[in-house]
Amino acid sequence: MAKTAAQRQAAYRARRPHAGNDRNGERRLSVWIETRASLALARLARRYAITQQALIEQLVVREDERILAGIEPDSAQWRAYFSNPSLRSNDGDRYMKNSPTTITKEQRQP
Repeated sequence: MAKTAAQRQAAYRARRPHAGNDRNGERRLSVWIETRASLALARLARRYAITQQALIEQLVVREDERILAGIEPDSAQWRAYFSNPSLRSNDGDRYMKNSPTTITKEQRQP
């Protein structure tokens, strides 16, 4: 008997944690972002002829590698970076202020 759409979707989602070449899987990410960021994401993905997923993955991994290159392994900074604090609000903005890829509101003004 053929599977229903719901059964096919359930099987697909069950395979995701072990997908990929390294079998390390994929994680689901569901977020709301500003329209400006969404439009920019679409433009960049089109420009580089890659999916929005691939663009996000590349940007995040590149920034992570940049940060790790500047941290001494087994240092307090290393442990803090890899710790998993629970965040209860959107205070992440204060952590991004020193990022070279972050643009302030003042820089956005023409």
